[in-house]
Amino acid sequence: MSTDFSQPQRQSVVGILVLFFYSLQQYGRALWPIIVIWIFKFDEVNKMYLLLGGILVFVAIAVVSYLKYLNFTFFLDTINEEFIITEGVFNKTKTAIQLDKIQQVNINQSFVQRLIGVYELDVDTAGTNKKEGAIKAISHELALELKSRLLQNEVKKSTSEAEESHFGKSIEKQLEEEHPFIKISFLSLLKIGITSNYGRSISLLLLFLITVSDYIKKITGRDVFHDENIENYVDKNLVIQTFFIFIILLLSTVLVINLVRIVFKYYDYNITRQKGSLLLSFGLLNTKSTIIKPEKVQITTVTSNYFQKKMNILELKIRQATSGEKEERKSAIEIPGCSVSESDAILQLLFRKIPKKGVMLKPNFRKLGFSLFLSIGLPLSGFGAFGYWVMPVVFEYGYLVPIYIILVGFVQFFRFKNSRLFIDDHFIIKQSGAWDISNEIIEPTKIQAITTSQLFWHKNLNIGSITLHTAGGEISFQLGNFTTIKKYVNLWLYEIETSNSNWM
Repeated sequence: MSTDFSQPQRQSVVGILVLFFYSLQQYGRALWPIIVIWIFKFDEVNKMYLLLGGILVFVAIAVVSYLKYLNFTFFLDTINEEFIITEGVFNKTKTAIQLDKIQQVNINQSFVQRLIGVYELDVDTAGTNKKEGAIKAISHELALELKSRLLQNEVKKSTSEAEESHFGKSIEKQLEEEHPFIKISFLSLLKIGITSNYGRSISLLLLFLITVSDYIKKITGRDVFHDENIENYVDKNLVIQTFFIFIILLLSTVLVINLVRIVFKYYDYNITRQKGSLLLSFGLLNTKSTIIKPEKVQITTVTSNYFQKKMNILELKIRQATSGEKEERKSAIEIPGCSVSESDAILQLLFRKIPKKGVMLKPNFRKLGFSLFLSIGLPLSGFGAFGYWVMPVVFEYGYLVPIYIILVGFVQFFRFKNSRLFIDDHFIIKQSGAWDISNEIIEPTKIQAITTSQLFWHKNLNIGSITLHTAGGEISFQLGNFTTIKKYVNLWLYEIETSNSNWM
């Protein structure tokens, strides 16, 4: 029996617990420094006041959670074709989402929601930098039915769209029979975990250590990384051995963090073909289910490095329409650890053909020179100035300068060597990267705007830059042949004007 969504609906009753835990989590994140101080100074705190304060906080959060549940309703306005959400505690807000503007409806389940037995349904459009509607506690059956009703507008085809060629239908049917299901194995996740995201993991680890040491210093008054503290544990004669041990421990920690993050986030990654779209579901503790529609895809990035090529794995990142760079990074959908054949199957579904690299544009060698100036020249000038006028003791570490020059020089050289723009009749592919080589793929019909630029001293050299703007981000290529760039810009602008692509 179908549910009557034309009448206001409330979330599941157990949703009160979900709202309580989420509110408790938010307050805990905001007040965790104070909580840490209380833990360290527990003996100095009045236990009675602490207990009463804790009880009052829990009661207040419980009351707020109940009011959130009571005031939260949702329904479908079939007359105006809108999805209406009303929410609030004391001040109520009413959100009306037009059904034809809905980009995506995701069904997710966090660890807390899994324990309670409910799901979260998110409604997203391309109009803002956040989710327009989120139902935190709903049964799986009701979530699936509501998702189907919200996306009914997507399946309404015009007469011209319905009259597809017989050849296209046969190809689509053949693909559905040959590739109805892709599963990213646990072994593939392990391979991705040990071959990617080292920079991100090291940054997070260092940020965590710095934050912890800062709070320890505020609480205890001791600097963990002060020279006297380090000398208590490290023999001066064993500095080199200690340094290498630290590097090994750091790399081991980063490797473990990578593996744990990848496995927890992408465990049981299933890709299913569903009515011409991709249905993705994954997650160990927090499960996520999302749909990728080929016509909504803006930029598709295929990334791999030397080790991943040897292991026959790569990473796909798919960006759909967003409203800003921050939202773009958050909304990018990653498919880790798929093989080359699986990647081809996904690209075939998204583009109805496997993208090919056409005419190749190379950057001028001045791009390498400018990159070396920014990454080596300026930092070394600053290092010299700081040592000469402020702290001469830094020159004692001058032996690290050649190492820095060699490492950064190699990185910039390979970034320049791999920087290419490939132009085909149907695709534009931007290749970039030093170690992880990325190929960003867009279709000319998805371009929203094109920006070209040329500095006055580059006119005689006939070099310039181009930026392609899409609803999912930008692609830039610097210092290429400007005559060739302008020729393709005119062609792309013509295709944009004459295209009837419905990517929104």
